[in-house]
Amino acid sequence: MKPSGFAYHRPSTVAEAVDVLAEVSPAGKVLAGGQSLVPMLNMRLAAPAHLVDVNRLTELAYVRVDDDGGRRTVVVGALARHTDVEHDAAAHAALPLLREALRTVAHPTIRNRGTTVGSIAHADPSGEMGAVLALLGGTVELRSARGTRTVAAAEFTTGPMETSAAPDELVTSVAFPVPEGRTGTAWTELARRNGDYAVCGVGVLVRLGDDHRVVAARAVYVSMGPVPTVLDLTEPVAGQDPRADDDGWAAAGRLAAWRLDPDDDIHATAGYRRQLAAVLTERALRTAARRATEVAV
Repeated sequence: MKPSGFAYHRPSTVAEAVDVLAEVSPAGKVLAGGQSLVPMLNMRLAAPAHLVDVNRLTELAYVRVDDDGGRRTVVVGALARHTDVEHDAAAHAALPLLREALRTVAHPTIRNRGTTVGSIAHADPSGEMGAVLALLGGTVELRSARGTRTVAAAEFTTGPMETSAAPDELVTSVAFPVPEGRTGTAWTELARRNGDYAVCGVGVLVRLGDDHRVVAARAVYVSMGPVPTVLDLTEPVAGQDPRADDDGWAAAGRLAAWRLDPDDDIHATAGYRRQLAAVLTERALRTAARRATEVAV
């Protein structure tokens, strides 16, 4: 199939882009990497009257690590491709979770064109990067002709492929806070084939105290509900020695499976997804805890 007709706009600056969006709203859609939008256009699942191509906005093609008084944040601009983030040495040194999660996003060909910010703005329930942003308590910056505002990740995604962005707003960047202290992270997922959407994906964060025992554990899940689901799993593993083979990790997995409420679909039953969540959570927590012991503070 081919897309229905639309007016094509190709602004050269952010200011021009938001002016165009203000003019055509709510009938406009933003095109960045296009790895999600173009197939939807071709299948006529989306039929905007106006397409605003932001690929000339090279001022937004950045990945940087900000340091605000010791509080570090990886900031990704709207035109940074997945591969730019994946291979950025400074971003990887500050936040290894980004590269680990990005390597499960589709295939290298898709990552060469798709954008990290566009993936988050697309708000697919199976999207890894929106889940990473939610796990870390990140933020989204939106700009319009009315001004700029920042939205917490927890408030940005409101449903499957739905966000709190207004039709005339352009998502210009996202910020991933770097966990403080002796903290380890991990991402793991299972898909039917390499590059497919995950049947279940989980990212975790484990923080250790001065005695090298667990003081906090948190997990986020994809393909397990309409939006990325963040769970606090501290209770079963609090005080645990990361090097010990205690039952706390498995207990945390069982707790996650009990709290999650996935749906049946053509790929897996809800029960199978819960079982995957339990197993993958345990694995990821063990890995993140081990990594936390290796963090220099």
